[in-house]
Amino acid sequence: MILTKRNRIHNMLESLGIKLAAFSILILISACNGKEISQSKTQENNSANKEQLTTHTGTFNVLDYGAIGDDKTDNTEAFSACLKAVVNAGGGRMYLPDGVYRGRILIPAVSKPLPSWITVEIVGESEPTPVFGTIGSFPLRNKGSIIKCQSPTGAAVISASASTNALYGEFSAVNVVIKNLDVRTYNDPGIGGIDLHYAMQCKIENVFINTDVYNVQASKPSHGTSGLITPACNNAALTIVRNVVVTGYHTGILVNEHTDGDNINLASNYNGLEFVFAHHASRFGRVGAQRCTNAVTVTGQHGFSIEQLDMEIAGKDQTDDNNEWQATVYNLNDPKNLGMADINYWVVEGNVGATEAFKRIGGASIQARRIGSKSNPN
Repeated sequence: MILTKRNRIHNMLESLGIKLAAFSILILISACNGKEISQSKTQENNSANKEQLTTHTGTFNVLDYGAIGDDKTDNTEAFSACLKAVVNAGGGRMYLPDGVYRGRILIPAVSKPLPSWITVEIVGESEPTPVFGTIGSFPLRNKGSIIKCQSPTGAAVISASASTNALYGEFSAVNVVIKNLDVRTYNDPGIGGIDLHYAMQCKIENVFINTDVYNVQASKPSHGTSGLITPACNNAALTIVRNVVVTGYHTGILVNEHTDGDNINLASNYNGLEFVFAHHASRFGRVGAQRCTNAVTVTGQHGFSIEQLDMEIAGKDQTDDNNEWQATVYNLNDPKNLGMADINYWVVEGNVGATEAFKRIGGASIQARRIGSKSNPN
């Protein structure tokens, strides 16, 4: 009798133990499932928050579209995907964290039925280090937000596409803003740096456009390419260029109408500034031109002013067989007398110092005055 009761109690305890173990397992499974669901919801929320943040701030990170700044990957498609999102959002900022990005940035045409134009910003994380000079040899560093293209032909590293259904002309309905970028090609480049010929407006600030070689060692440009081309004649009257350095091109900046520039340096370009045909005038504040074959060239009727044109020309023994083309031929090159301008200039010769020498051809309607002087040289 007592044994039977003991057996019953023992069986009941065993059964209760099994049930408790099963209950514990169920609790553990439930907790794990809850954690997975919680993590899944957190990921979904983070993704949604990221999308909401992008939409709210109007900033689109190229890394989110597959770009890799490893100096190897061609990021052209990733850049295009990012810009498509910017345009579809009605404008915004394409953001490039520091890195060396291979490829081209092709700004798509913005056209009708859009009733007005939009702003497309292309902005790097850090200001570039503009390495240029008149002597020595200094390597360009791979620091900052760098866009590099090695293609022998084709579009510039950054370019705005023409519109087939434009608000007017062939202009794309974009105000292009480019900041904090190092834009690179290669020695004697067959492609340009930044070409905004078809953009309606632009603002370029803190940009270093170069050929991936210290300018003193640059070979003579033979392909007629330009470091920067501003929006073409009949643009939307807002072209701002600030803190820009261009080295190693046939033309440093191809200047169209309405261009307003300041703190510009043009080192070892065949033509520093080239003024083409314009209805409206252009203005520059301080322009530095170092070792340019021609500091200022005029190839079309253009009214302009340069408040301070500071030039350094190569002195004795400061050129060799590779860079003898950097010996200045003309400070002012306007053989067809197409320019109508006022220029205040200063010239320094390497190993000599300030000099009154000012070489010009043509420029009958250009008043060029040495700073501190009352007279204009012939």
